Amino acid sequence: MTKNEFLNILRSREEIFGLPEEDIVRSLSFYEELIDDRIEEGMSEEEAVAAVGDPREIAAQILSEIPLSKLVKEKMKPSHRLRAWEIVLLVLGAPIWLSLLCAALVIVISLYAVLWSLVVVAWAVVAALGGTLLLSIAALVLLCAQGSIGMGLFLLGLGVICGGLGVFAWYGAIKATKGAWWLTSKMPFWMKSLFVGKEKKG
Repeated sequence: MTKNEFLNILRSREEIFGLPEEDIVRSLSFYEELIDDRIEEGMSEEEAVAAVGDPREIAAQILSEIPLSKLVKEKMKPSHRLRAWEIVLLVLGAPIWLSLLCAALVIVISLYAVLWSLVVVAWAVVAALGGTLLLSIAALVLLCAQGSIGMGLFLLGLGVICGGLGVFAWYGAIKATKGAWWLTSKMPFWMKSLFVGKEKKG
């Protein structure tokens, strides 16, 4: 792949369609210079392009580096100067659109809270099952000292079952934590994607 082909593919990626033009130009210039530097170091053009990376991953990285506030500002910026009646409508409609915006924000925060609450619950179950095993061992010692060996063995059996379940719960909690972390890390990218990639630039 040549440098121009790489830059054209990168510019055409849907992840950056809606980005501010100055950010796209800055990013393309950066990667163009990066390729040129590698060519000057002795690489062929194809080798230099291949060393830079996959355009899809680079486009996602460019999007992740742009602040969400900048994307929102760019998307909400009117394409023309607002007329008096448009300003009046915005002001009169503020109770509605502001309420909807607050509701959306609360929903996002609630989803985060629910997601991580489930992770906390998963680890609490692991702790409870592990604690049950430890308590059953302590109960066995105490009951054996009192001569109730049968009851002590019964409680130990229950504790071993809980301990076995705790091992499975441990793996489940680890998976839940990794999944929650992955979703949390991807959420800003998905939110940014709402403001870009809808239409190709002319």
